[in-house]
Amino acid sequence: MLRIGFVCLVSLPFLLYYLWKAGYIERHGEKYSEADRYRIARRMVSIMKHNGLIRTRVYGTEKLPPQGGYVMYANHQGKYDSLGIIWAHPTPCTVMIDAERSRLPLTNEFVRLLKGSRLDKSSMKTQMKTILEVIEQVKSGRRYIIFPEGGYFHNRNAVQDFLPGAFKCAIKSRSPIVPVALIESYRPFGVNSIRPVTTQVHFLEPLYYDDYKEMTSVEIAALVRDKIRGTIDRVCGGNQAPAPKH
Repeated sequence: MLRIGFVCLVSLPFLLYYLWKAGYIERHGEKYSEADRYRIARRMVSIMKHNGLIRTRVYGTEKLPPQGGYVMYANHQGKYDSLGIIWAHPTPCTVMIDAERSRLPLTNEFVRLLKGSRLDKSSMKTQMKTILEVIEQVKSGRRYIIFPEGGYFHNRNAVQDFLPGAFKCAIKSRSPIVPVALIESYRPFGVNSIRPVTTQVHFLEPLYYDDYKEMTSVEIAALVRDKIRGTIDRVCGGNQAPAPKH
């Protein structure tokens, strides 16, 4: 939490400007394309990274599908996860996020700027409506970030089981699944320090519909998790401590 306070203090003039800018865009949305919104969002992340002494190494962008919609499924470590992926991802994408967490200051404005989807876990009917909307958006060419662990309680570089239901968005839209391995992503906002930190974002080989159409959602979830965990094990040398069960 120390770094969040430090970044907010150092970046206050920029934060005030971009909060105003996000509100302006919300009121005059017809003037701004998705690319415009994404460029502003990445600029916000870039300022935060610079002022927060955060470095993110990016691998595998050449593996990303060159066109069309797809869903990125990443392990979840902390508040920096979405920001790191958005900074690493060269073309517009957005995020599906827990509705309650999405209402936090700054997060709310960021989700609105990217036209993200808020998942209300208190209502099954609302959840299904949101998932169906995301499916249609992916079909139309949008790219989404989803965290299938459902939370990041002290995960660090360990990976919890993935929720099979999270893969409905890709399965029903018949879109590519892009596994994303995050490493040390908990450190920026999960360690009480303002020392320089380095995180990693690894975009792995996509699974196209023909690759997984004969598989169940449980099998897909396990496969994607294994790919991500294998990358983390390879990079970290298999020395990460197991995360506590939720």
